[in-house]
Amino acid sequence: MCARKAETLTAVAERIRQQYKAEVLAEPLNVTDADGVHRFVDAVVQRFGAADICVTNAGGPPAKGFLATTIDDWRKAVDQNLMSTIYFAREVIPHMQRKQWGRIITITSITTKQPVSDLVLSNAVRAGVVGLVKSLSNEFGKDGILANNVGPGFTATDRLKQLAKARAAATGKSDKEIFDSWAADSALKRIGEPREVADTIVWLASERASFVTGQTILVDGGAYKGL
Repeated sequence: MCARKAETLTAVAERIRQQYKAEVLAEPLNVTDADGVHRFVDAVVQRFGAADICVTNAGGPPAKGFLATTIDDWRKAVDQNLMSTIYFAREVIPHMQRKQWGRIITITSITTKQPVSDLVLSNAVRAGVVGLVKSLSNEFGKDGILANNVGPGFTATDRLKQLAKARAAATGKSDKEIFDSWAADSALKRIGEPREVADTIVWLASERASFVTGQTILVDGGAYKGL
């Protein structure tokens, strides 16, 4: 596992070791660094002998309307959310091909199916990740590699708290009112829990999803209004 903040990463890795008695390789990494991704995947293969499952989950870009964005905002969003996924796919696919088995799972957002206001950066760039996933599934399915995308809806994470504060500041409402409006927009009338997203990822990584590829699975409590 990797993340930018070494202190947070180390703490989570140790919690996993203690709770699940699992061997964990945890290295600080900025996923916009192609060379860094190469070194990280190489370290994984050296340690565990394979790179069977790759889950990409870079943080989302800031909440902004289109005219408030800068060219630099767009470049950073592309690097963080699209290019980082490309870097990982380039590194892990050859290892998966050698075993004729692999899982690539990207984490994006409900915005890939239903754009959210003031999230124009996410709406646009994450859609590119979906196009990449579909392309990878078509090209490498013959090698036993499945590629899928998970699109969470409003889920109780620190990222959602940040979005709520930004929306509250823009509308003059309280954070609670924003959260309540998001909950009301889903069929289940609540915000999702991180474990519910995690369970979907685990399923896609398992043999139970062996005939599922090129798909975007929404974990959104029924917030998506399309068919």
